[in-house]
Amino acid sequence: MKRKSKINKKYSINQKSFYFEDYLETNKKNNFSKKNNIFHDRIYLLFFLFFSLIIIFSFRIINVSLNKIEVLNQETLIKKHSLLRRDIVDRNGVLISRNIKSYHAAINPNLISDKDKFLIKLRVSFPEIPTKEIDKKIKKGKYFYLKKRINQIDKETLWSLGEKAIIFEPFQTRIYTHSNLFSHIVGQVDYDNYGISGIEKYFDKDLKNIKLSDSPLKLTLDTNIQHLINKELSEAMNTFKASGGGALLMNIHNGEILSLVSLPNFDINLRADVKDKKYINKITKGVYELGSIFKTFTIALALDNNIVTPKTIIKNIPSSIKCSKHKISDIKEFPKDLTVEDILIRSSNIGTLLLARKIGEEKFKKFINDTNLLNTPELQIEEVGKPINFKWNKCKLETVSFGHGITTTPLQATAVYAALSNGGTMIKTNLIKKENYKKNERLISKETSKKLNSILRKVVTDEEGTASLADINGYYVGGKTGTSQRYGDEDSNLNSFISIFPSQSPKYALLVMLENPQIATNLIYNYRGLKIRGSRNEAGWNSVYVAGRIIKKIGPILAINNEDFNYKYVAEKIN
Repeated sequence: MKRKSKINKKYSINQKSFYFEDYLETNKKNNFSKKNNIFHDRIYLLFFLFFSLIIIFSFRIINVSLNKIEVLNQETLIKKHSLLRRDIVDRNGVLISRNIKSYHAAINPNLISDKDKFLIKLRVSFPEIPTKEIDKKIKKGKYFYLKKRINQIDKETLWSLGEKAIIFEPFQTRIYTHSNLFSHIVGQVDYDNYGISGIEKYFDKDLKNIKLSDSPLKLTLDTNIQHLINKELSEAMNTFKASGGGALLMNIHNGEILSLVSLPNFDINLRADVKDKKYINKITKGVYELGSIFKTFTIALALDNNIVTPKTIIKNIPSSIKCSKHKISDIKEFPKDLTVEDILIRSSNIGTLLLARKIGEEKFKKFINDTNLLNTPELQIEEVGKPINFKWNKCKLETVSFGHGITTTPLQATAVYAALSNGGTMIKTNLIKKENYKKNERLISKETSKKLNSILRKVVTDEEGTASLADINGYYVGGKTGTSQRYGDEDSNLNSFISIFPSQSPKYALLVMLENPQIATNLIYNYRGLKIRGSRNEAGWNSVYVAGRIIKKIGPILAINNEDFNYKYVAEKIN
């Protein structure tokens, strides 16, 4: 028993040691296992990250290989960040304005191998360039511009020097294919390709729209007609020694402007800062008293209100009338009894005044307001004039009846003539070619319009008419003259003529005006078959003469481009 107890005792001791050692060993194994697991987790994480990067780069490589690679050289970078603009074309698609690639010539001094030789080459090829200044810039060692906006000749000359230090920087520049022909309409852009005047400024955002880059902005203008009118008006300014001139051709049914000329003009390719007032757009921005042209408005209003008929006789017309402190009279003596149409044909101030009194101030005031003659005109350029503030006080009804004491722009006056002749509906003047045009409010009745067109025709054809020189065979021209002083300047006069043709079915209105014309003593007129030397300085002897020459030149073009004419011509040929 004693032995047994010893064994148990020993077993007990050993058992205690066994459990202790087993715990330590097990604990060590667990710690190693945890560390091993953490290590494996990190391996897996790194593997996942590397695998993800490989996948991403693989997709990127595939994507790049399947797409067109853009080479980002200097030229493509400039092209990418340069401001591009859409083309501007006329109604027939003839190019007026376009962006092209041009160059700046720069010098990188670090690429010059022989400075003296380089400067000699520059001096020989470009003697106007100050080589001393170039030498100073080269010594500084910094990149600089030799010449900006060089032309093709300068580029080829510089390139022929064979100097790698000369660098050509491409950029976008705007060119105007017709130089000064459309200067007052198209306007121009600055050196950064932003519109600063005319169409270029008004549609600046639209012209820079990349989505529309393949679609040019189409104007209502006709380049051929613009050229012919510009040429005739320029010759007239020389013939009559006028200080300025203007012409406007308009479709009386939709307000499309086919030609707008204001002289003097300027070359918009030169990017000149034009500040002289003589270069303003006389048709849209010039504000004038237009004189007897307003008599047509008075006659139209009298007819439309059924106060008179064209054949109504106004009896005992005095030679002069005193209105307040002013004495109003006619330039020349007329018969005491005149029909309403004769008052317009002969251009009688007193006869027109008497009709205005019959109409009354309220109706006349409403007519003037309805025509928008006293408001700033609406057109797709910013160069528009605001008529001088007008108040209906003493004698205003009488003086306005024959165009004295009231101002407007030639654009607005022509638009009213268009309305009076097209059947009586107002139009909105327009420079942008459209598919559809809105119908406007009625100004006078169709019957009144028809009667008025007949009277305007007689102004040209009647023996006593003031516009005989515009009677061009085959075009049935009608119209009214206006001779007036420039508002606020008694020494300056304006002679104008607004014509409508063909008068039996009017389609076009043409305004011609000359500032400060002189008597053309050397000019021989063909007046009703007689050869007469110039001796008078009135609209009938200068503006009317010019209008006749213009209509004779542009008439065939208008007929050829007319859809009705083409349809009838083809139908006649077939039949």
